[in-house]
Amino acid sequence: MKRNENIDSRKGLIRSLNRRGSSSDKSPPVAKKLAPPKEPTVCDRCGAVYTRKTWRQSHRITGDFLKAVNWGVCPACQQARDTEYYGRLILKGAGDIPANTLDAIRRRINNVAARASYTQPERRVVSVDAARGDIEVLTTSQKLAHRIAHEIVKAFGGSAKYTWSHDDRSLFATWRP
Repeated sequence: MKRNENIDSRKGLIRSLNRRGSSSDKSPPVAKKLAPPKEPTVCDRCGAVYTRKTWRQSHRITGDFLKAVNWGVCPACQQARDTEYYGRLILKGAGDIPANTLDAIRRRINNVAARASYTQPERRVVSVDAARGDIEVLTTSQKLAHRIAHEIVKAFGGSAKYTWSHDDRSLFATWRP
């Protein structure tokens, strides 16, 4: 019995060392296009701070820190400026929804986006447009579009349909009441 436990533990070790087929770079697609900025860098537009290879909003800025800082533009601000998105959510039939519910939906979108950008400033809403009775929400990441659709289904009912594109790594989601 002791011998089998030893073999099983070694197999687990061997499997954990095998990284074939997995990627170690979990950065968003827009960040992969650009060269990483020098550390520390502060975004001119939103104030996000780049340290330890990540962008964060909740970084404490002191006088000494400002002396050594580089100024630049974070990937999320660059995506918003270029209207580049990786998540697209269409709210179908929004023209038939009462005005107060429509305002609640917009507030929910803003709240989910604010919560996401607090911990990960690279996840933002690029635009919210209303056209022909539908609302289109464009986001900088797949995950944020998925999260917004999930929260709208949870709060207002209806159903959401998700379609992932593996070519450009984007998400197309549709919500119907």
